Amino acid sequence: MKILLIYPYFLDDRLQAEDAGVVPIGVYYVGALLKEHGYDVEVLNWHDINKNPGEIEATLREKKPDIIGFSLVHANRWGGIDIARIARNLLPEVSIVFGGIGATFLWEHLLRNFGEIDYIVLGEGEYSFLNLVRCLEKGEDNEISGIKGIAYRKGKTPVKTAAAEFVRDLDQLPMPSKFFAFPHVSSSRGCPSNCTFCGSPQFWGRRVRFHSPEYFVAQLEQLSRKGISFFYVSDDTFTMREDRVIDICKGIVAKGLKISWFAISRVNCVSEEMLCWMRKAGCIQISYGVESGSEKIRQTLCKNIKTEDIKKAFALTTRYGILPRAYFIYGSPGETEETIQETVDLMHEIRPLSMVSYILDIFPGTALYEDFQQRTKLGDNIWLERIEDIMYCETDQKLPEDKVLSFGGKLRTEYYRGLPGFADAISLADREDLHESHADFLSRLGMTFSHGDYAAVDAIPDKEGVAERLFKRALSYFPDHRAYLGLGILKQKQGKYEESIALLSEGEKHFPASDQLALCLGLSHMNLAHYTKALQCFDRFPDSPQIAPYRAACYRALGYP
Repeated sequence: MKILLIYPYFLDDRLQAEDAGVVPIGVYYVGALLKEHGYDVEVLNWHDINKNPGEIEATLREKKPDIIGFSLVHANRWGGIDIARIARNLLPEVSIVFGGIGATFLWEHLLRNFGEIDYIVLGEGEYSFLNLVRCLEKGEDNEISGIKGIAYRKGKTPVKTAAAEFVRDLDQLPMPSKFFAFPHVSSSRGCPSNCTFCGSPQFWGRRVRFHSPEYFVAQLEQLSRKGISFFYVSDDTFTMREDRVIDICKGIVAKGLKISWFAISRVNCVSEEMLCWMRKAGCIQISYGVESGSEKIRQTLCKNIKTEDIKKAFALTTRYGILPRAYFIYGSPGETEETIQETVDLMHEIRPLSMVSYILDIFPGTALYEDFQQRTKLGDNIWLERIEDIMYCETDQKLPEDKVLSFGGKLRTEYYRGLPGFADAISLADREDLHESHADFLSRLGMTFSHGDYAAVDAIPDKEGVAERLFKRALSYFPDHRAYLGLGILKQKQGKYEESIALLSEGEKHFPASDQLALCLGLSHMNLAHYTKALQCFDRFPDSPQIAPYRAACYRALGYP
């Protein structure tokens, strides 16, 4: 049987495309289990296929799947429905299965209103989907009711079977990296917290299960051999168990994996020893859900973290050369100018080096959604509208939408205004074994100000000055390729070509194989009409397409044909 597993598109463009454009790791686990049992499986990341809609029909005609599984978060629900309709028209006999958190909490609504959908896998999906595929392959439709963890129609009535048991030992699942290549990985499932805006408590039952450190490191090693060097560790709280995190990091170091990675944590689940090992193992960013500077708002959201823990976590994370990223939510129940100011004040205290702010949204499967339904009695049919979400402020007369939007504007304005000071205030651990890592951290951040995301933000003052200070500080710790290059380019832009030449020449002593340094150095010589010296830089890389036009310009300037 030919099986396609599709991650469908969203209705709206995403502000954080790196998050939304990622196939959920569960899809690869499902695919791996199916492949292990001999099925022909292909994963399609169609998060933006709506920009080239003709590819949908063309691909389905070419591949002629027997079964299509769609992985839904709430925001791509309509993308899944739209593609399912196209598939049903093209391939009337295809079996269409929806799964994921977006399908689990709206199973009855989806089956009642969308005839294109044949089955829904509820919750953790590996074995439920495998058992469903086996039934469909054998044509044993009468056995469907015996499969745990699915929903379907009995006649015209949506029904669901008994809940499937969770996989107790995650290491028993086939390793997805055996069959697929992907940068988002997970070492655990579930979260013990009970935040009102999150569907995890109901989806996973507030239980946490872990892969062993050996399984997780082996998967990273396998993916690294496939050419992936950067990873997002997508556990709800990667740092929940200190001993396990340290074992994972020691495993990465012992295997000599040259990787870098992001992680997600809670502010009350990090320690100095853990952060030190994470940095040594390649962690360069940790995201923390701060949500609000107001303890009252955090209590309303059941975000049980203390202000002192927030301050400590951000200080320690920065101290060990890991970029701390803060998530803030605004427009929560009880939000006021005063609570937003508390968030601004906390932001200036903890000095995050990356910040993401969201309006509070309501999704099925959350405590907020249950409250919404009790207040409005609207039922699930509100999702018949082509919408991705419901903003909480749309349901609360005390929070006019324009006021809530102004809250978001204030958070962003204050963040950008304060960011240069946050960067200048970085305090790093005075440990010689971390000096190379510190240089990498500072130069990476500096490049963000000079050439990366922050460079494009007009609201951030003195961006190039911040970048220059960061590059210089990086070089005070260790010779760093990125710092030499970034500082050399800045000096060029300032017209300080002699200074650029001195810096880049020093950089070449440490990194003689760098064509980037050679190109930059040669350009500085060209700006001083030192064409012979520029050629000495360029001729070391005769096959570089980037360097070729500048070499030709030097020969012309020297009178050669």
